[in-house]
Amino acid sequence: MSSAAMTTAAPEFRAAGTELSERRRNGVSRGPLIDIGSAADAGIAWSADGAATIGALTTIATIVNDARIVEAYPGIAAAAQGVATPQVRHLATLGGNLAQRSRCWYFRNPHIDCLKKGGADCPARNGNHLYSVAFDLGPCVAPHPSTMAAALSAYEATITTDRRSGLSIADLLGDGSNAAADHALASGEMIRKIVLQIPLAGERALYKRAISRSYAEWPLVEVCARAVVANGTFQFVRIAAGGIAPVPLRLSTSEAALKDKPANAATIAEAARQASAGAKPLPMTGYKLDLLSGLVRDVMEQLAAA
Repeated sequence: MSSAAMTTAAPEFRAAGTELSERRRNGVSRGPLIDIGSAADAGIAWSADGAATIGALTTIATIVNDARIVEAYPGIAAAAQGVATPQVRHLATLGGNLAQRSRCWYFRNPHIDCLKKGGADCPARNGNHLYSVAFDLGPCVAPHPSTMAAALSAYEATITTDRRSGLSIADLLGDGSNAAADHALASGEMIRKIVLQIPLAGERALYKRAISRSYAEWPLVEVCARAVVANGTFQFVRIAAGGIAPVPLRLSTSEAALKDKPANAATIAEAARQASAGAKPLPMTGYKLDLLSGLVRDVMEQLAAA
């Protein structure tokens, strides 16, 4: 029997189970379940200075429909709006979105071994990897599936679990080099809350994605960007992208090309060009770099003009 068909020994948490149920239906996951849907980590709390803390069991729909989140953190609200379908958003939780497993079709096939299921190699690397990474950071070439992780990375959110606090998105998900895991949570460790920083004065934010109509639930490339523009200059910039690497990536080279520079077409064009710095596309994924560049240009032009 292949490792893909073997029973998963470790127990898994189940809240709404929107992603877990699919893995259990197709036989990829067969381990014991720990139901956490009745836990208290749901809802949005606000500090006196206007920063939000979102419980891990808060549904994606709650984030989408919270007027204060839309006002204070528009990039997060817009990213949440893009997750899956209205029916899924009504049940799916923020913690579940962050901790979900790979959407790679080789991983999801119970009859195919892969690195995430204890196999010896990544079948996508030499197989059909049309929707795989354009930044090849490790042995597994599946992009991380969490839209919310990309948006929260742009917002420099921190994560609190039942064991640790102050984790960045990079701390939570790792650097992409561990092909066997989609996150860096220890066995039995549970996300409890997501802590957001105080919105900056004059801050603007956008989230945009490029999708294929046939696979509209998960983006080919997505970008969440924040900016403060004053006196015609980008005074603050944060850009994060998903769909391009085993983990969401902060586009630090693009950020540097914009910081303290004129908010004009030439500056934005250079930042868009720099978005692919360090990229290592696979034979079939070079198109993602064009999408990435186009999205960075689009969102920054709109933020500059806002």
